[in-house]
Amino acid sequence: RLLARDFKVISYQLRGEDDCFALRRRFGLLDLVADLREFLDWFGLERPPVLGVSFGGVLALELAMRWPHRLQALITRGVGARFERGLLQQVAGWVLSRYPLPADSPFVNQFFNLLFGARQKPGPLFEFVTQQCWQTDQSVMTHRFHLVESFDPGPRLGKICVPTLVMAGDRDLLVSPQSLRELVQSISDARCVQLPGCGHLAFVTQPESVASEVKRFLQN
Repeated sequence: RLLARDFKVISYQLRGEDDCFALRRRFGLLDLVADLREFLDWFGLERPPVLGVSFGGVLALELAMRWPHRLQALITRGVGARFERGLLQQVAGWVLSRYPLPADSPFVNQFFNLLFGARQKPGPLFEFVTQQCWQTDQSVMTHRFHLVESFDPGPRLGKICVPTLVMAGDRDLLVSPQSLRELVQSISDARCVQLPGCGHLAFVTQPESVASEVKRFLQN
C-alpha cells in the first residue's frame, strides 16, 4: 500500500500457494522463475522493476541472471548469495520435513521471534505474522525450503547487469553479513542498504523504512 502511492504495484501467488495438490506434479525453482517471466509477458510488462522478498528474492535473482534484459531494476530483501547452512536452518528443515504440524502451533509460533530478529511481544503484529505463515500448507513450505537449499548461483551472479538494491536487516538471522557482501560484490551495479533494528520481517515491522528505500532507489 505504501509503494502504491507512487507506483503501480502488481503481486501474484506462486504456484502451489493455495493448492498443495499442485505438488503432485513436481516443479523446481526454474519452473517458478519461468512462471514469473510468463507473468511479465502476460501483462505486457517489458522492463519493470522487480522486488523480491525472502524466497521471492531468490526467484528475482534467478530471473535477473537468466533474463537480465527483462528487468529495469532489481530489489531484494532478506536474501544472500546462497542458502545459509547454520543450526537454525537445519532445525527448521528437519521439523518441516519430519513432523506433521497443526494448523496453528503455539510452540512453533515462538520460533517466529527469530524472524523478527528479537523477541516480539504478543499482540496484533505477532498474530498477523503467524496467521500469514500458517496460510501456506506445510508441504508447500517444505518444498520451497528444499528448493532454496540447492540455490547457489556462484559466478552466475555476474550476469546481473541491471541496477540492484540489496536491503538487509541488521538483525536478520537467516542471512549472514558474509553472504550479503558476496551478493553485492558479485553484481556490477549493486548497493546494499542496512535497515537498523530489523530482522527478516523488516517489511512487516518497519514497512515505512523499506518503502522509503525502494522509492528513493527507483526515483534515482
